[in-house]
Amino acid sequence: MRVAERVTPVAAVIAALSTLACCLPFAFLGALGLAGASVKLQSARPWFLAGAGILLVVGFVQLYVRQNQCQRRSLLSIVVFWLAVVTVLLVVLFPQVIASLLAG
Repeated sequence: MRVAERVTPVAAVIAALSTLACCLPFAFLGALGLAGASVKLQSARPWFLAGAGILLVVGFVQLYVRQNQCQRRSLLSIVVFWLAVVTVLLVVLFPQVIASLLAG
């Protein structure tokens, strides 16, 4: 199995979770000294979401469209991909809930 099959979904999750930086409570960010980061990253949120979507499409193409390769896709690659899809969808649909869960 190629490394890209595992890295692409993980990168999509990281891109999606980075959009939550604008939604975290300011007390949590203030404790970390990153209160200004939420303001700066708010304008970049659409770019992070678009990047997550593009990475998921690339991962889908690698897993399901390119089936004429010698190696078969592994169960781990499929599980990582669909967990990434679920995580990105949860971040897109429920950003405040996910941010409050991460903040504690």
